[in-house]
Amino acid sequence: MSIKARTKRIIHSKHMLTSIGIASFLESIIVPIPLEAILVPLMQARREKLWLIAAITTLGCMLGALVGYAVGYFLFDVLREFVMTHLTTDAQFSMFQDMMKNDGFWFVFSTGVTPIPLQIAMLAAGVTSYSLFLYMLAVTSSRFIRYFGIALLVKLFGNKTEKIIRKYKWQAIATSIAIISIIITLKYTVFASH
Repeated sequence: MSIKARTKRIIHSKHMLTSIGIASFLESIIVPIPLEAILVPLMQARREKLWLIAAITTLGCMLGALVGYAVGYFLFDVLREFVMTHLTTDAQFSMFQDMMKNDGFWFVFSTGVTPIPLQIAMLAAGVTSYSLFLYMLAVTSSRFIRYFGIALLVKLFGNKTEKIIRKYKWQAIATSIAIISIIITLKYTVFASH
């Protein structure tokens, strides 16, 4: 079934909120679900539940993030071969682990707002036993910005939202990366001098 057909079924379902929560949960732990492709038309069609949809989507992601952390913490050795074959390489994952140790919060936050798969940050956080509180704060705040940002765009631009997201997606990603890079640079230059 196509994404368009699935979205139509979700829009008109009495279990719409449960469905989007489950989709968000699965998108957090399984890469190939393009959640925005479902979210934008859903929010456009069900504007009376716009903020609730954003909240449920964020909650689904938070639950998925907990599962991802637990997998990294408890089961990484069992899943290592699958992860290195399908998600990343040994060298890249080693780099992600170093990023978790040095800039864990901003690394996790950036994966929540950029195309880097969030699953990588989840596993790296679990493997390195990164603070669960800071990890969840980073996931929640980044996904809150992402999903409530989409809801705000739908509120402001209605049916033009999809076109706007497509048109400015890469500019938004570049801006997010630039802001995060500036914050990390400031952390090491300004705060290190004190």
